[in-house]
Amino acid sequence: MKTAVVIGAGPAGLMAAQALLDAGVPVTLCEGKPTVGRKFLMAGKSGLNLTKDEPVSTFKQAFAEARGPLEPILNAFDATAIQDWARGLNQEIFTGSTGRVFPKVMKASPLLRAWLARLSEAGLQINTRWHWQGWSGNALNFDTPEGAQMLTPDATVLALGGASWARLGATGAWADCLTEKGVDLAAFAPANAGIKVEWSTHMTKHLGAALKGVAWRAGPYQSRGEANLSAGGLEGGGIYTVSRGVREGHDLFLDLLADLSVPEITTRLQKPRGKASLANHLRKTLRLSPVQIALAQEMARPLPDGLRATARLLKSLPIRHAGLRPLDEVISTAGGVRFAALDHGLMLHKVPGVFVAGEMIDWEAPTGGYLITACLATGRWAGQHAAKFLS
Repeated sequence: MKTAVVIGAGPAGLMAAQALLDAGVPVTLCEGKPTVGRKFLMAGKSGLNLTKDEPVSTFKQAFAEARGPLEPILNAFDATAIQDWARGLNQEIFTGSTGRVFPKVMKASPLLRAWLARLSEAGLQINTRWHWQGWSGNALNFDTPEGAQMLTPDATVLALGGASWARLGATGAWADCLTEKGVDLAAFAPANAGIKVEWSTHMTKHLGAALKGVAWRAGPYQSRGEANLSAGGLEGGGIYTVSRGVREGHDLFLDLLADLSVPEITTRLQKPRGKASLANHLRKTLRLSPVQIALAQEMARPLPDGLRATARLLKSLPIRHAGLRPLDEVISTAGGVRFAALDHGLMLHKVPGVFVAGEMIDWEAPTGGYLITACLATGRWAGQHAAKFLS
């Protein structure tokens, strides 16, 4: 009987293993870390946003230039299918007001346990602490606690992640192994990244505070979402969505009053100020929070004269920063195996019988359910096409 090996036990690797097992192919899953699904569990700490329930056309816009090659993959395992899959593992899910889909328990561990139990029943063999070192001839070479080990499957699915969060297993070290085989790779770059800001001492008391009711813009990328002030800068979903624009060299702007227009802000500012300080006037007339006022003063002190000029500034506050957080501190990475290096089934042209899934492929998307959806969908697609290859 022909066999398969899946390397990497994140959502893409687990889904590839499931697809192969469903096709009757015996699978060995190899993971470098002591346990599986570490980044999956980390994502679950903030609620495990499985997917986004929204119109298909809107959903696909999140994937930018990779939408073409990803389109059939996402069509085959879309947001509805992912919800059905989670329910099939006896997990109750719900859709939030923004369309984001979560397990009712707001954790990843129950879903992961149920998934692993289902895979175990199907015969999945899991080897942990098996670090893939590349190929020795046609064999997969692993560094394990028992020394070097070789496996020679009939098909392989690589699902080793990108190059962020090395402590969770995604180191990007696999790039050298594929480069040696002549596989065309795009350089890794930060995606869904925080912004580095060197705060003045005036901002110390505001660190840890959240910016709410705001919108962000960097070139063509826009986001309506929260962000938090940290000692190192700005973090949060609102920032992550526009970080690609910062990476591409666009200026970053913040709309502190996303629900108001410039004329509406100007009208409110026309109320008598009396002896109130400007900060108090902004707080009373516009209901700006202390952190919003402090950030406006941090980035644009002294504030301009004239009510309309102040209104325009509050609607488009330029954010001075020192670039994106380092690669290992970001949520995900762009770059990896180019789609041109893969066939329709995500098999490497240069290495027949070897398929690639998840963040190893050169696509990117914002947080909010898009990342996990594409990882699950590409894992399933690669596993199914690996099974077809074997048949």
